[in-house]
Amino acid sequence: MTRILRIPNLGGARAFILHRPHPTVQAITRQLSAIGLDTVDCWPELPPEVLAADFVFFDADLGFDEQFPWKPGEAPMPLVALIGSEAPGRIEWALSHKADAQLLKPVGNAGVYSALLIARQSFEARKHLAGEIASLRQRVAERQTIVRAVAALSKGADDDRAYGQLRSLAMSWQISLEEAARRIVAMTEEEGGDDQSHRA
Repeated sequence: MTRILRIPNLGGARAFILHRPHPTVQAITRQLSAIGLDTVDCWPELPPEVLAADFVFFDADLGFDEQFPWKPGEAPMPLVALIGSEAPGRIEWALSHKADAQLLKPVGNAGVYSALLIARQSFEARKHLAGEIASLRQRVAERQTIVRAVAALSKGADDDRAYGQLRSLAMSWQISLEEAARRIVAMTEEEGGDDQSHRA
């Protein structure tokens, strides 16, 4: 089933423009103001209050990592790259910051609105995907913990019986199966540590 994308109301959003004083900045500011966004121009770096911004436009031609108060690719908001030079190194640098949209310079009287919408959509999709990946990794880690707990309880004997024992422990402790498995693994590791200290 195709999901219907809703066009967000951008009025009142805040955009930072990280670019040296230039007609490009004026063109972007004009368009953003017409859409209803508040703008902040800055150069050569972003101020700490950028962390509350809704969008950041940045100069891909003269930009460098130290301008941003976050690591490359970890921006907490959608980024729009302002690209004048198509030098491969500059494009690669903009991609390393995971720019969600781009505007080619010189910026004229149009293009900013579509860049905002594309950037917002791309950013949300990337965040959603990162959340799903983190959830899957956690589930894999939890399954590995359950396997380790069952192995510790079975001591090489009947795995089915050990799994049943783990479920019974979880119910009697009134916790999830995963939490019970973590407790069993932690107790097993403590016992292993105690055995080694006795041997020392």
